[in-house]
Amino acid sequence: MDLDALHHANFNLLDEAVTDWSTLVKHLEQLKKDAENELHQAANKADWAGVNATVTKEFIGKTADEFSDAHTQAKTIHSIIRDTRNELKGYHQQLVDAIEGGRKKKLTVIAYEGGFTVTTNVPPEGRAQEDQDNKGDITALRDEIQKILDKATESDSSAKKVLQTIADQSQLGFSDANYTNRDSAEKAIKQAEDLAKLARKNPEDLTVGEFDRLNAGLKQYANDSLFAETFATTLGPQKTLEFWTGVNDPHRGNYELGQKRLDQFDDLQRNLGMTLSNATQSDSVAMTEWKRSMIDIGDKPIYGNNGGPMGFQVMSNLMRTGDYDDQFLKDYGTKLMVTERRLTGNGEHDNMAWQRMGMDPWLNRIGDDSGSDPLTGYLKGLSNSPDAATDFFNQQYVSKDDPDNPFEWDSDDEDDYKGKKELSNFQYLFEERDWPEETDAKGDDLHTGKNNLALALEAATTGHPAGEQPTMDTPAHNEGQTKLFESIVASISDDNGRLTDSSYMSDSIGQIASEYLPDIDRAATDVDPNPDKGDRDGLDAWDRVQKLYPVDGSAAEMNHRDVSRFLFAIGQNPEGYAAVEVGQKAYMAELMEYHLNPDLPQSQRPDGDLQLTVRSIARHSGEVSGTLAMGRNEAIAAPGALADDDYDHAVSQWKNVISGTVGTGVGIGTSFIASPVVGAGVGGAAGTATSVVLEQLFKDAEGSAKDEAGPKMGESWENGQDSNMKYTRSAASEAARSYHLSGDVATWAEDESSKGFLDAGSYMDRVAPELVTDI
Repeated sequence: MDLDALHHANFNLLDEAVTDWSTLVKHLEQLKKDAENELHQAANKADWAGVNATVTKEFIGKTADEFSDAHTQAKTIHSIIRDTRNELKGYHQQLVDAIEGGRKKKLTVIAYEGGFTVTTNVPPEGRAQEDQDNKGDITALRDEIQKILDKATESDSSAKKVLQTIADQSQLGFSDANYTNRDSAEKAIKQAEDLAKLARKNPEDLTVGEFDRLNAGLKQYANDSLFAETFATTLGPQKTLEFWTGVNDPHRGNYELGQKRLDQFDDLQRNLGMTLSNATQSDSVAMTEWKRSMIDIGDKPIYGNNGGPMGFQVMSNLMRTGDYDDQFLKDYGTKLMVTERRLTGNGEHDNMAWQRMGMDPWLNRIGDDSGSDPLTGYLKGLSNSPDAATDFFNQQYVSKDDPDNPFEWDSDDEDDYKGKKELSNFQYLFEERDWPEETDAKGDDLHTGKNNLALALEAATTGHPAGEQPTMDTPAHNEGQTKLFESIVASISDDNGRLTDSSYMSDSIGQIASEYLPDIDRAATDVDPNPDKGDRDGLDAWDRVQKLYPVDGSAAEMNHRDVSRFLFAIGQNPEGYAAVEVGQKAYMAELMEYHLNPDLPQSQRPDGDLQLTVRSIARHSGEVSGTLAMGRNEAIAAPGALADDDYDHAVSQWKNVISGTVGTGVGIGTSFIASPVVGAGVGGAAGTATSVVLEQLFKDAEGSAKDEAGPKMGESWENGQDSNMKYTRSAASEAARSYHLSGDVATWAEDESSKGFLDAGSYMDRVAPELVTDI
């Protein structure tokens, strides 16, 4: 900073800017409150349908978030400008005081372009001698002024750097970078630069102390946007891969770290992954180039001609934690699958390049698998990013017109050639891929890759991260999600072993099914969802089904046979069974409340006859539970397999999952019914039909798990039928009571529930005789 610029500084404009930003912060705070209370919350309560359910509601939620980010960014900018203004005013006063102090000692400060000089305040002819006599004072004043100017320059340049970094975070919208003062933002950037320099060192030279500093710093700042971007771009893609590989490679890495800090490698992996995921959310030019470059080097050995693992093998392990940018994940996945096709001959043979060999570095420290298969880590990353996951699984893996396509349609007749089969990424990974073998320390087979596949499918079909429950902000299903769900149902129906032979996937598949119960119940009606325009009876029947089972957004279209075979497979695993059974009981109870509501508009009623509506709900719900019960009995009947207690325990655990939630915590979506009175978000409140039914269900499951509930379901088909009748009767009775309705509502529900439960058995005997042994 020039001396004259600071000495003669006019702070009026800067004062006005600080005031203006302060006013803007106040206005944005009010706008943020209005956006949340009057837009966002109102949108969640509204009766959406069609495109509005998937587009408008989500748009409003994102818009409300933008107001929040705008407020956050404005507060940060105001704090930075305010702090910088105050500091510069202080330095200005220090400079004025220093010059005035020099004047009293007959010293003059003369500014010129690029610097200044200090001399005595005497005529030129005597100045040389005077300067020599006052050399100490001149030097002291010069150093004092230079120190003031250096501090002012640092204050000004650091403010510019921080503000520029914040501005570059997002090309569209606003950054969520939140700092209460300029110093904290500056410190975050400085820390990122320093830690990146440590990570750029040769891993062999990294000391234990430097490892600890790096690990602690990444943990502290992983969620700091400015830190994350600065760290990632300073380190760079290539050095990121070399750092993580070098730390884990005993042949290239650091023996001392392996001996003294091996137990902390998992923390470093988590912290590094969280930092990089945060960094990818930035739209800055530098970060955009980082993402492009990381994808570009993904299929290349990280040490070039000297070998080493591929970039994808290293980077995918850092995707196991954090929420990576959707577009980055999409582009990364596209290139990853191109590489998979190249290394497997389009899937014709194993991918030995991603099979860990004895000398390969152990690239994953979170869990037991080695991390050599990049799809394992990548799929875990997708499980945190629903939109990217949906896009990935629906992408084409191989075309039927590809001359190198090795997949053909199955045919029992060798002469009946049906041609090549087109596969999506989902179909390839779920049905065809030969997953690299992994074993744990005991020599037991690991299935982390396929388990992560199930988690990614959960995110891709539900619209929320795997392992979480839907909330009021979870959008209704879109076409990409329902298309994928249809593929999952058809695939498992075609070959139950795809799920039952990989039973560890069933918890995620069960969660998926529990969030598509309206679509499943629609399929169980056997009504054609696409009747001819001239078919009046068909149109009326489908209209009734749509009103009986309202669906916001896109609806999945499946046939009755596939849905039943799908549920039968899920029922053979306790966690999968519990997710769907608890969800179906809650959904059935909420439907009873919805349709028994006397204030429900006539246009939303499926029948003029209430008895027909109640019986339909009870029958289809009974069939779902009956099909699940058949799967349960099938698993229990297998030699040396599961026990009834396993199922009862799994059901009872759902009490903990939905504790503290209202209507949205049972895996059935957030807006599956659009009641103007009841609403989708109140069905789980105390005293409702849903709460009564679930309380009974959990109480029975807990008692049965402790051998206190009498005969087990798996010991008798009738026990399952009786239990289902009891829950259905309770739901109908409680709903009728809440609306002060008289009549035989509970009896209708109980009677039809029994029929539906029994129907499941006879129907499965017809459509899946090869699967069912004996009920």
